[in-house]
Amino acid sequence: MSPLNNYLSNISSLSDLKALNDQELHQLTDEIRSFLIENISKTGGHLASNLGIVEMTLALHSVFDSPKDRMIWDVGHQSYVHKILTGRKHLFHTLRKYKGLSGFPKRSESEHDIIDTGHSSTSISAGYGMARARDLKGEDYSVISIIGDGALTGGMAFEALNHAGHSNTNFIVVLNDNEMSISQNVGGLSSYLNRLRTDPAYFKMKGDVENILTKIPAIGKAVFKTAEKAKDSIKYFLVPGILFEELGFTYLGPVDGHNIKELKLVFKRAKNIKGPVLIHVLTKKGKGYTFAEKNPDKFHGVSPFDIHTGNTISAESSRPSYSSVFGKTLVQLAAKDSQLVAITAAMPSGTGLNEFAAKYPSRFFDVGIAEQHAVTFAAGMALNGMKPFFPVYSTFLQRAYDQIVHDVCLQNLPVVFCIDRSGLVGNDGETHHGVFDISFLAHIPNITLMAPKDGREFEEMLSFAASHNGPIAIRYPRGESDDFSEVSTNYSIDQMKAEVLMQGKDLCIIAIGNMVRTAFEAAHKLQSKGISCKVINARMIKPLDEDTLLQECMGMDHIITIEDHVTTGGFGSLVLDLFNRKQSLQGKKIKSIGFPETFIEHGDVEELMAQYGLNVEGLTGSIRELLDK
Repeated sequence: MSPLNNYLSNISSLSDLKALNDQELHQLTDEIRSFLIENISKTGGHLASNLGIVEMTLALHSVFDSPKDRMIWDVGHQSYVHKILTGRKHLFHTLRKYKGLSGFPKRSESEHDIIDTGHSSTSISAGYGMARARDLKGEDYSVISIIGDGALTGGMAFEALNHAGHSNTNFIVVLNDNEMSISQNVGGLSSYLNRLRTDPAYFKMKGDVENILTKIPAIGKAVFKTAEKAKDSIKYFLVPGILFEELGFTYLGPVDGHNIKELKLVFKRAKNIKGPVLIHVLTKKGKGYTFAEKNPDKFHGVSPFDIHTGNTISAESSRPSYSSVFGKTLVQLAAKDSQLVAITAAMPSGTGLNEFAAKYPSRFFDVGIAEQHAVTFAAGMALNGMKPFFPVYSTFLQRAYDQIVHDVCLQNLPVVFCIDRSGLVGNDGETHHGVFDISFLAHIPNITLMAPKDGREFEEMLSFAASHNGPIAIRYPRGESDDFSEVSTNYSIDQMKAEVLMQGKDLCIIAIGNMVRTAFEAAHKLQSKGISCKVINARMIKPLDEDTLLQECMGMDHIITIEDHVTTGGFGSLVLDLFNRKQSLQGKKIKSIGFPETFIEHGDVEELMAQYGLNVEGLTGSIRELLDK
């Protein structure tokens, strides 16, 4: 694409944007889409959602005055255009790279980023809170929460709508309706929004309808009640957005999300309406790039790709990902057990459930972006004799903590939590790393917690989980599965025993999951330097295989634990507690290696592991330091 004028290069501030007319803004949309495609093809990132929100972002920044007016982007992965317009386009070559531009809004990055986000369904709560604080302080500015239709399925969004609706607070919610979250949206709300998009009756002018309703006379009590019922009946049939109206919002829309002139008009109108307003905007995810339009789920979050073919540029792996191992194994287990069911929170593709969904559609449940509901829904199914498996990213399982404690573990129900993306996920950063799951799960009574060292061990753990009578969680990393078949002699999980992978006399390394490979390679490297290390694959995080760990470490003066998790309340804490309880600490030096109690920034996993000493070089250095002391 070669535009006649390069408006994008001339925009250095929002005042430059506001000087453009609608025709110039229309050309700017093409320039921005070209800019996004070119840059994200090199860095990777969230492409489809940002291509779909170009016109809306331009209209918002044309009408409102950021940062005085507060724009809050739900999830935030669709804020790239916002970042381009607020002085950060020159940093896009660093997008999602270590020490580079974040893929999400970040307050430390710009005054235009009002709140750090990364999880869905939070923007209405945050925005309403800011609006009420504004009123208490006697200030005057607009607060706009931009939320997607997928995120609107989250219960927190409805809690906020319910709270905000019946108030007199000036507050604007923009519903970006592209019919997608990551995968196709499901459920009653999605069907409702689809009717708003397609039913001609919903497009009748709200003002005209209400004018008719006000002309119905209210004479006498009986007539009055009848008239009110008639009004309600007509209102429910004709007034668009009645759900939001009943919640207390003035509903505007649906609006064409790719018509800048229309968007600007409705945003200006919303600024002058008293009380809470919801603007329903229809957009097309992936707009302007054929491959993203046809496959918006594939281009939701994408690795570097070839612009001309849409194909990802990455080295071919000879081993399957942990997510695909999960999906394949679950299908095999389901063939043997008709009570086995699978649940996803709007991520069937990301968690490896596509094949299961196709083969067992009646046993597959997509609950939308609603992790809390997913967990208690699983509990209900377990109470009635089913065996629910809930694959979920570690960072999103945090959202359902109370349900895990109260609805599953308290009642000791056989729900299986398959915790995908545990450890570091890389470029999505702080809001997406899965480094807290051991800490918030291991202390809960009744739960069993495991971590496989490779794909085959993961298969065995899933088989064990299918027959286990109680809550069980298996944590595993993003990316390709490992393979220890040449050195591992026993994959049986039945006895829940730890495994000695390598013998040694100078020091013992106890590792879990993804860190077993690091421990194994570090031990081999040190062996060539005359340092003999024993390597134990713990397998079990809770309950620990106490007998094996105590016996194997009996003659060891130096012990190291290593985990891709924060050390506070993590695996190392559990091991230290074991030795303390068994009074086996005398004369021993125990060092726990993991992430410090901090939020890990974004960047490539390899860079971050090196930064925090969790690669082979870092581990060998820690071992040398411990032995030197």
